[in-house]
Amino acid sequence: MRTDVTEMLGIEFPILAFSHCRDVVAAVSKAGGLGVLGAVAHSPEQLEIDLGWIENEIGDRPYGVDLIVPARYAGDEGGGYSMDDIRQLIPAGHVEFVNDILARYDVPELPPGDDTRSGTAIDGSGDDAPFSANSAGPQLDIALAHGTAFVANALGPPPQFLIDRVKEAGRLVGALAGRAVHAERHEAAGVDIIVAQGSEAGGHTGEIGSMVLIPEIVDAVAIPVLGAGGIGRGRQMAAAMALGAQGVWCGSVWLTTDEAETHPVVKEKFLAATSADTLRSRSLTGKPARMLRSAWTDEWERADTPAPLGMPLQPVLAAEAQRRIARAAHTTGSGAEKLANYFVGQVVGTMNQRKTATQVVFEMVEEFIEAVESLSQQLET
Repeated sequence: MRTDVTEMLGIEFPILAFSHCRDVVAAVSKAGGLGVLGAVAHSPEQLEIDLGWIENEIGDRPYGVDLIVPARYAGDEGGGYSMDDIRQLIPAGHVEFVNDILARYDVPELPPGDDTRSGTAIDGSGDDAPFSANSAGPQLDIALAHGTAFVANALGPPPQFLIDRVKEAGRLVGALAGRAVHAERHEAAGVDIIVAQGSEAGGHTGEIGSMVLIPEIVDAVAIPVLGAGGIGRGRQMAAAMALGAQGVWCGSVWLTTDEAETHPVVKEKFLAATSADTLRSRSLTGKPARMLRSAWTDEWERADTPAPLGMPLQPVLAAEAQRRIARAAHTTGSGAEKLANYFVGQVVGTMNQRKTATQVVFEMVEEFIEAVESLSQQLET
């Protein structure tokens, strides 16, 4: 396939795969797409290890790294609050509410020295708070020290320091947009590729659906656009490109692949879920993010509960609870199993079979070709 995006990135298929799992990133890049490693939960040390591993796996094939530095962030005039600052700002009532959830669902404490990790537990790096410039700075340094071809910011316009650094290193920079005006700002700031992400997507999203959003953004900017949100099959890829996109950005579809490090209990929930089993919730990060509905989201939706805090207070508040839930959720029928969830888009309703990431890529391409050929036949006279 040849589009502006495949030419810019030197890839065979215009399929960009966002994943926190290095195995997925490597598999998609080797299959002809572009794997993009979500680095927000990585420490600098772990990011160094994972990028080295990816490069050893894929050779000279390109890959990307995704960071999260929001445009508006408490304390961002100084690069973001420290973890101690944040802990002091979290109201006692919110701490009591989270502790009450864990007690009512019989979620045990973590053993001393336990290092259980959860994809929803985002603590920042060392003393730097999550989702901050201070946290993203070292991650960017490591990404550019490696062969990263593409750096994306997944929440709002990339800070100017990020754009400047990426450009100086001769790499491409991308940004997600949920409205046409956001895409226009990204283009004016120097971004190379826009990801038009509709509300169907997993993680942080806006409120406009992909069918409306993609052509709006394509018409608003002169740079290449990737369609995102509700895309996990070839027909959906064809639809996005018919709307003017030069490729697609997919995240949720990789969560049930064999390579994905998704919590086993959550993976089973995804395989059984329908497209109606997600919702946009602020309960994990403080900003609206689409995730699987669970007892955790239900607790935060109750009328008698405190409203979720803003970013970065909410992810720090929820981090230890999410680690405790992840550790205990393996017990069938437990309260932790009921609470366990993760970010995922509405396309989860079609993620009902176990597949490899390579198989997902090839099936998308094959179905894309079939869809385009079917449309072409409708024009024959």
